[in-house]
Amino acid sequence: MNRNILDVSRIKELSVEDLFQKFFSSKNGFSDSSIKDRIEEYGFNEISEKKANPFVKFLGYFWGPIPLMIEVAAILSAIINHWEDFWVIFALLLLNATVGFWQEFKADDAINLLKKKLALEARVLRDGKWGEIPARELVPGDVVRVRLGDIVPADLKLFDGDYLSIDESSLTGESLPVEKHSSDVAFSGSVIRQGEMNGLVVSTGMNTFFGRTAKLVEQAKTVSHFQKAVMKIGNYLIVLAAFMIAIIFLASIFRHESFLDTLQFALVLTIAAIPVALPAVLSVTMAVGASVLAKKKAIVSKLVAIEEMAGMDVLCSDKTGTITKNELTLAEVKPFESFTTDDVLLFSALASREEDKDPIDSAIINKTKSLKTVAGKWGSYTVKDFKPFDPVIKRTEVTIKDSEGNICKVSKGAPQAILSLIAGENKEEITSLINKIIDDFAAKGFRTLGTAKTDGQGNWQYVGLIPLFDPPRDDSAETIKTAQDMGVNVKMVTGDHTAIGKQIAAKVNLSNNILEVSAFSDKPEREALNIVEKADGFAQVFPEHKYRIVELLQKKNHIVGMTGDGVNDSPALKKADVGIAVAGATDAAKSAADIVLTSPGLSVIIDAIKESRNIFQRMNSYAIYRIAETIRVLFFITLAILVFNFYHVTAIMIVLLALFNDAPIMAIAYDNVKYSKDPEKWDMRIVLSMATFLGLIGLVSSFGIFYIGQEMLHLSKETVQTFIFLKLAIAGHLTIFLTRTRGPFWSIKPSSVMFWSTISTKLLATFVAVYGWFITPISWNLALLIWGYAIIAFLITDFLKVRIYKLLDHTGIKFHK
Repeated sequence: MNRNILDVSRIKELSVEDLFQKFFSSKNGFSDSSIKDRIEEYGFNEISEKKANPFVKFLGYFWGPIPLMIEVAAILSAIINHWEDFWVIFALLLLNATVGFWQEFKADDAINLLKKKLALEARVLRDGKWGEIPARELVPGDVVRVRLGDIVPADLKLFDGDYLSIDESSLTGESLPVEKHSSDVAFSGSVIRQGEMNGLVVSTGMNTFFGRTAKLVEQAKTVSHFQKAVMKIGNYLIVLAAFMIAIIFLASIFRHESFLDTLQFALVLTIAAIPVALPAVLSVTMAVGASVLAKKKAIVSKLVAIEEMAGMDVLCSDKTGTITKNELTLAEVKPFESFTTDDVLLFSALASREEDKDPIDSAIINKTKSLKTVAGKWGSYTVKDFKPFDPVIKRTEVTIKDSEGNICKVSKGAPQAILSLIAGENKEEITSLINKIIDDFAAKGFRTLGTAKTDGQGNWQYVGLIPLFDPPRDDSAETIKTAQDMGVNVKMVTGDHTAIGKQIAAKVNLSNNILEVSAFSDKPEREALNIVEKADGFAQVFPEHKYRIVELLQKKNHIVGMTGDGVNDSPALKKADVGIAVAGATDAAKSAADIVLTSPGLSVIIDAIKESRNIFQRMNSYAIYRIAETIRVLFFITLAILVFNFYHVTAIMIVLLALFNDAPIMAIAYDNVKYSKDPEKWDMRIVLSMATFLGLIGLVSSFGIFYIGQEMLHLSKETVQTFIFLKLAIAGHLTIFLTRTRGPFWSIKPSSVMFWSTISTKLLATFVAVYGWFITPISWNLALLIWGYAIIAFLITDFLKVRIYKLLDHTGIKFHK
């Protein structure tokens, strides 16, 4: 295998013929029968990522601020001979590591699945036929074709075609595209900006010059607005815990209590109070959401995009293939001068490539093949040179030779781009005629292509126009209406004529305020901001205009989603808060996007919006729960120590409470929720107000059970502690059912995972209290009394919660299934 690995200097020195000979290959590619041997010799083009040893990774969860505090608490328990405390705290440490490892493994597993779904495809020539295979299956000696928008799948020695303009910025940092010609090397991971060429695969996988191909999927380390808000909540709880524990320390010093005992208690209380599970809840919730979206044909390449999509209020959607079917049919062709309909179809087909599977090319070729007279002539021409479509000049150009040896050039593209080739005295007359025909076609919803050829003297002649009709998707009107009902303003973006945009808009529930880019491109920024915000769509848009549209909308404080499919859409997709690569997008667009659609249409995007808002609701309920619980436990314990000079719960009880909380907290990621009908944003006034209310109600009810146990039932100190421990465990888990809904707790049925994890941990806490595992036992009668007390307090709190929300919720957010 190693004998065939070449360094870059050798690749540049050897000719294409030498390399073909070295790899026992040819310009027709390998035969399928020999590929198995090639794979055995070279191995697949896998990305060899250095993976951490699972055992080492597991041990990593025993290090960090939270595990370190748990370890110190365990050591202190051993020092003061509290061995039961030591073993339970050690169990907490072990569980914390196990849960963290399992959640990261689950999230990584979801990411790896997404990576496979977004794996690069390569056009490869085998047995003389072009086909597509996963790029990882390429072997040295394969012949591949790369074109505009592709990510180069391996190191290639270029040999057939005019040139490539390649963006190597992700590999070298060089911002300007590099031009490559025959015998040059195109490096794996670079992006084709212009041109089309064939190349011989010379190195794959880790043997390429840059060591690895560019990854399409990244587990982004970016901290989103959503994560920042949650982390602020975490910081708030840490500060609150630190303040309360400082008070406990001061009180213990004043009362001359054991410093080690107090330190152990303070450490354990800190562990229980601060949001230890926050990173795990975030990661598993995102991973679960990404897996759900993948099943709905939306592959998430950056997990934070799910969060950003929850707040998206403007969606700029491509017309072709997203709002429309991208199933082009040809209407009646319009020839010019002495040319016929057959001539228009013939020359248009010659300027097309079937193997590229371009929708426009495919429509023209299929129509040409259906007409025997045209199909017969088509075979009599030979294509000598093919310049693929260039989005800058908006046309394709080919050099052809007929059966008699005559050579001419043919171009196909945007009518105005073709018109720019035409010279002569009657240019104005032709221009006027073409514009009129284009307007007539546009009024009927047709987009138009122009075709031209050179005569014997090399002068361009306008051969004719081809009208193409792309009908709206059957579900577009309903989907756009759904988006609008969800507070998302859909703006149509198209490169077609304004009249076509208006005609399609009328069929899909959009207003007809479709503007040409000239309406805002040359205006002062203040005026442009208002124009773009009020428009329902934009016509005759070039890729660079998309970037400007996103930029202007963001300056008006909108969270913007932008769809795209071409290489030149990449800047706009990166600029948008949520970049969406539509079905059939180029590799470059996919790599720039946050979400990649594998199914056409807007309905997939709507599903993504709904799922992102579901995730927001889960995280919102977790935030309220976590703050409420911290207030309830911290204030109760601190006030009990200060006022009654009594530790209502022991350190071991706090550890047990933390253990019992893990399962229900993790189950939040799988809970049933109702998504908001408006774009989501953190309203900390509501979050903190509701959390404070629930926390204070819990504080009052905790002192109530303390009064019952101590003053009415006259229980011993140890029994009172278990009595309160069980109340905190049961009421704490019931709080989750309070925070997950704005209405009565029964208004949204909890998921089975959420329900049974909560019930099972409450039952387990009851068994611990009754049978005295690690703590003083209590009777079943006392346990049932606590259950009844906690349920009554829960029902009263739920009734008050609904009223408080009505006072707080002045924004009028509504929910539906």
